[in-house]
Amino acid sequence: MKKRFLLIAFVVLIIMVSLVGCSPKESVNEGMDASLKEKDAKISELEGKIQELESELDKFSNQPSADNLLSRVIDVMDSIKAKDTERLSSYVHPTRGLRFSPYDYIDAERMKIFTIEEVRGLDKSNQVYTWGSYDGTGDPIELNFDDYYKRFIYDQDFANPQIIGNNVAIGQGNTIDNTKEVYPNSQFIEFHFKEIDPQYEGMDWRSLKLVFEEENGILYLVAIVHGEWTI
Repeated sequence: MKKRFLLIAFVVLIIMVSLVGCSPKESVNEGMDASLKEKDAKISELEGKIQELESELDKFSNQPSADNLLSRVIDVMDSIKAKDTERLSSYVHPTRGLRFSPYDYIDAERMKIFTIEEVRGLDKSNQVYTWGSYDGTGDPIELNFDDYYKRFIYDQDFANPQIIGNNVAIGQGNTIDNTKEVYPNSQFIEFHFKEIDPQYEGMDWRSLKLVFEEENGILYLVAIVHGEWTI
């Protein structure tokens, strides 16, 4: 709505400048000279306002839209469900890479960040990585990508969640969610199951959070954060 208003105002100002510019500029007398100077000043003022409006329009056009975020999230989730890491890699941030977190607390100092090339080959690799530490025991999570994927990425059908949060954290447990501290300029979508088995009364909830950061007008994936109840 604001962008539409700026466009309308921009057109109106152009019309005003055109009308003013059509006034005769013949120097008939001193009164006419003064009038022309006043009109010239008015034209300069309007031209300045037009430049301001153009600048505002540029700002809006460079901002990632909600539609753009939604479109990328759908594509990323499709690639995750299919475990298509080559397709997934096309959304990874070119310089910041992609971080996988097994829990809502992101250990920014110790968790490995994967480059685009590394992400592309994950589904074909048997290499064991340390992804973090298991909740409760503190033992290192040492798994290849296939096993990590089954346990800490797609352990539920997140493409068909019970709840979706747009830049709103839904899952809450004893683990601190520090996503916004690690990625202060990020946007994220959280796919959430409030419970899996009713007998656990919600203590078996699951979440998968896709975190994006914008660079040069493009939203890139920087983190895939898994969430669940922790001790």
